[in-house]
Amino acid sequence: MKLSQFKYYVPPELVAKFPAENRDESRLMVLDRKANTIEHKLFKDVIDYFEEDDVIVRNDTLVFPALLCGQKEKTAAPISVFLLRELDKESRLWDVLVDPARKIRIGNKLYFGEDELVAEVIDNTTSRGRTLRFLYDGTHEEFKRKLFAMGQTPMPESILRLRDVAPEDKERYQTVYARHEGAVVAPSAGLHFSKLLIKRFELKGVRFADVTLHVGIGNFKTIDVEDLAKHKIDSEEMIITQETADIINRAKAKGKQICAVGTTTMKALESSVYNSGLIKPFNGWTNKFIFPPYTFTSSNAFISNFHPTQSSMFMMVCAYGGYDLVMRAYKTAIEEKYHFLTYGDAMLII
Repeated sequence: MKLSQFKYYVPPELVAKFPAENRDESRLMVLDRKANTIEHKLFKDVIDYFEEDDVIVRNDTLVFPALLCGQKEKTAAPISVFLLRELDKESRLWDVLVDPARKIRIGNKLYFGEDELVAEVIDNTTSRGRTLRFLYDGTHEEFKRKLFAMGQTPMPESILRLRDVAPEDKERYQTVYARHEGAVVAPSAGLHFSKLLIKRFELKGVRFADVTLHVGIGNFKTIDVEDLAKHKIDSEEMIITQETADIINRAKAKGKQICAVGTTTMKALESSVYNSGLIKPFNGWTNKFIFPPYTFTSSNAFISNFHPTQSSMFMMVCAYGGYDLVMRAYKTAIEEKYHFLTYGDAMLII
């Protein structure tokens, strides 16, 4: 399929500025692929579609405060630094994006806070990308505390165009089960799960299995080629433990439902699945790009948000739910005034 086939228009007023007051009370659209039907529910109703020993697979990555505001040496020009990932603990090396990039050259020093933290530019990676060496004499733990204390929650551009970062974003732009630090983008489908809803699932006998995929900003990179086979997606670090693989594979052997929560979870599972559909442990990187036509073998249910037009996430949803059904669902969502994007409503595909 071609890029132009995944274009749709969402009215700006339907882009969610804030999350629902309660996590599990977002709206939920349910797509049944066999019946070719669309239902309208609340997210907390999702429990009705699961039975004892079914497995819900979720991404337990934790978003860290990746956005720093600093100054350039001598000129004191304001500089924004977006931390992408730590390259070397001992040398305090980080892969970052800087803005405005044209003013930042190799050898420049950047100052953060009241000169509490200093970084030196040691390499150019892309037009906006730089490698920074932070100059800090304390332990790695002390350095990370200092760095993150100065950072802000890295909210998506779709929200920042509408409002400033709010104090509640620190909690709400994070799943309640996040525990492995490393993401700069939240796995948004998981934001709908409340602690109460998780407890209700557990009491029903539904199992949870966690994967870790540290979500990067590459998910929002503009696709600029009509031929999707030519698009290259950024690599992201992912981990599937033996314990998680065992939980999923035992449920598969019993014919139980396996549900992936979010496109990042689905990407992780499809990056580590045998031809038989069984999941294998994995510790490494994935740059898997899924678009129609594609045959999924890792799961038979999928929870996702309503994604941006022509995005890789939207393409994955179309591949899973079927292009015609998903396009009809998005048209219906606009007519029914669902909320879109990060803090928006959810979709269950069964």
